[in-house]
Amino acid sequence: MTAIHKMQSYYPNIMMHLPDNMDNITKKVREEIERGWIGPDKSCPYHPCHFTGQDCTFCYCPFYPCMDEDLGTSIRSKRGSDIWDCSYCLFIHRQEVGKYAMSEIKRMGISDPKDPRIRDILTEAKARFHRKGKTIMVLGATSDAGKSIAVAALCRILHRKGYLVAPFKSQNMSLNSKVTRKGFEIAMIQTLQSKAAGLKNPDQYMNPILLKPKGDAVSQVIVKGEPYGDYNVKDYYGKFVPGPGTEIVRGTVGFLKNRYDVVVMEGAGSPAEINIYNRDIANIGAAKIADAPCLLVVNVEWGGAFAYAVGTINLIPEEDRKRIKGIILNNIRGDVSKIAPGAKEVERILGIPVIGLVPHIELELPQEDSEALRDMKSKGSGNMKISVIRLPRISNFTDIDPLYLEDTTVKFITEPEELAGSGAIIIPGTKNTVEDLMWMKEKGLDKAILEQRGRVPILGICGGYQMMGRSLEDPNGIECGRPGTYEGLGLFDNVTRWGEYKKRTVLDEGVLLKTGGPVTGYEIHMGISEIVEKPLFSIERFTGNETEGSVREKEMLFGTYLHGVLEKPSFRRFFLSFVKGGENILSTSEPRDYDDLVEENLEKLASAFEKSMDVGKLMEILGEEQ
Repeated sequence: MTAIHKMQSYYPNIMMHLPDNMDNITKKVREEIERGWIGPDKSCPYHPCHFTGQDCTFCYCPFYPCMDEDLGTSIRSKRGSDIWDCSYCLFIHRQEVGKYAMSEIKRMGISDPKDPRIRDILTEAKARFHRKGKTIMVLGATSDAGKSIAVAALCRILHRKGYLVAPFKSQNMSLNSKVTRKGFEIAMIQTLQSKAAGLKNPDQYMNPILLKPKGDAVSQVIVKGEPYGDYNVKDYYGKFVPGPGTEIVRGTVGFLKNRYDVVVMEGAGSPAEINIYNRDIANIGAAKIADAPCLLVVNVEWGGAFAYAVGTINLIPEEDRKRIKGIILNNIRGDVSKIAPGAKEVERILGIPVIGLVPHIELELPQEDSEALRDMKSKGSGNMKISVIRLPRISNFTDIDPLYLEDTTVKFITEPEELAGSGAIIIPGTKNTVEDLMWMKEKGLDKAILEQRGRVPILGICGGYQMMGRSLEDPNGIECGRPGTYEGLGLFDNVTRWGEYKKRTVLDEGVLLKTGGPVTGYEIHMGISEIVEKPLFSIERFTGNETEGSVREKEMLFGTYLHGVLEKPSFRRFFLSFVKGGENILSTSEPRDYDDLVEENLEKLASAFEKSMDVGKLMEILGEEQ
């Protein structure tokens, strides 16, 4: 009996689950066995490809295909056969697992991964090191209580302690989304929290339900990263939540608990919305599914913090109230000690400890909600004046954030006359290109922008890029519900068409063609553009390099589908160099990568929370010994 046949005796269907490149995998594992245990491989250009501190001994798993549903799953290959997918499994990359597996392989004298004894090692390794992950949930007394940053802070604090941590938000309503490595769409804030957790690659299980408002109380529902359907409020809570929604949450949080030590969950809005309490899968409902203890975060700056805390908890039914194990009073300005007596009284009234008095922290981190722009007219006080069109349905507005690394003042524009004095114009992404183009025309902003053609650099991103074209063709009314052909700004000769209800979601990496500088970003869009302009970027694909974007350098016109395109300094500084005096201004400072700024601020956030919280009590609530 061959080794493969012996493996088949363990799992009769295993032959259906071997990939076409199994011989190559076997060869790689042999090489890893010969090399021996190495731990983290910081010399690898892809390190860390999974999470900070990972064990890199087995880049190719010696247990593949393990057929263990706690670690992987069966999927249908492009050729139509079933193969074993363990791309989300991190088990072999835990340092204790990698070290143990290699030591046992060496002790037994195994040199071939087809040796059936290797499965005994997996069995013992799983018994020793695999445990169902624990959960903890952060609720907010209100929207904007600080749930998102609290989750990010807890993820980083636990990551520092050596835990493998994942963020989770069962239901998020946001127009700020990003794309995962496999092309799935999730809320931007979960990618930020993943970074706080030390994870390289967030995935769709961390935000299984994403709601993207379309207007008229209708939202597009994204399930596990892919469009699921459009729902109004009544049908969402009446049909989706009690049916597929609940099972989606149950399945995804269970998936994460099998792979991580701790899942830090985030609620949505308030947990005490008594009109929808029994149909809510974003707060206590999700906590019940995950069997998670809860922390309540209250934004002190809003005033009435004690009333928010007591009122919220008292509105929650008594049988669910016991899940709330601690309160964090957040965003305290001034002398934190002055709020301590009130915190003690809240503890007495509720019988729940206040485990954190967190001061106001000045941070430069992406904002989740476009509400952050509501009263913001401008930001920064630099010499380069950048005007951003504040579209009614603006999406992925965090594309602008890297500009704050430079000597800029960013103004958010809604009226034509506000464009006066602009050094550059940016037309950002939008949830509805056609509707926001019509809004611009009604305002007269289209004419005001065209008057600046050739005078100042103009950049369109995603929907803004589509608007810059000659026409937008929507024969089936997919984009705005009204079939037709709409005249664009005519800054480019491109034509965008919405031919079918299919969204493009992909991570991109490449170079700026002008300079060869690196660029990264991600695409999330429905329409497909016929590009007739000179391209802006060269993008690396598995099938070879492709061009992307449009540029008319003499007219200072730039367009791209890439969200996040300004995060790397190469294109950001190239674009800003066209601002009057921009080259001289930029020469006075060193270029910075936006990711570095985010990392610095996540460290700052976690340190401030750790200093302001009873971390011992946090770990006790989590059920972890100190």
